[in-house]
Amino acid sequence: MARTKEFDEEVVLDKAVQIFWQKGYEKTSIQDLVDTMGIHRRSIYDTFGDKHALFLRALDRYSTELEQKIVTNITPELPIKEKLEKLFTLVLSENVDAPRGCLIVNSATELSLFDEEVAKKVKTQFAKTENYIYQLLVAAEKKGELTVALSLKDVAAYLHNAWVGFRVLAKTTDDSDKLQTIVDVSLAII
Repeated sequence: MARTKEFDEEVVLDKAVQIFWQKGYEKTSIQDLVDTMGIHRRSIYDTFGDKHALFLRALDRYSTELEQKIVTNITPELPIKEKLEKLFTLVLSENVDAPRGCLIVNSATELSLFDEEVAKKVKTQFAKTENYIYQLLVAAEKKGELTVALSLKDVAAYLHNAWVGFRVLAKTTDDSDKLQTIVDVSLAII
């Protein structure tokens, strides 16, 4: 007879997200995962597969939660600059227990050059976010909020690149004035 799980899979997956986000893939050991997730090594393997499979699930979980956070915080009635400013500042966690920066960007810099599966997930997430920014710009242009001489696709690519860079910098500085200046200068394009 199969044993029933004595843990909530989503709860322990969230814990895996946190440790991978904090330490990175390479620096996170199976023992770190056991200690952080609060489940046995065998349960990790039985439920999630190996460390790499767990990491891919953690990336998916993080991406889904980030998308939900964006949808929740960036409402349609906001003006375009406010929407984009909220997008940039979403990565500045108010939760002191959350790691700084972004798991997706961290994974891009740590693993994309030699891990095809991670690279594919990162590219997919980056493409979704860049398209989301593009859709925000198109909607703003239709509402008469935005008139830019550049292609909206090019502006979306630029803003997405700025957002990725901002997520790296958010991990390395506590200077909120500097971060706000970067957001302001980035958004000056629109």
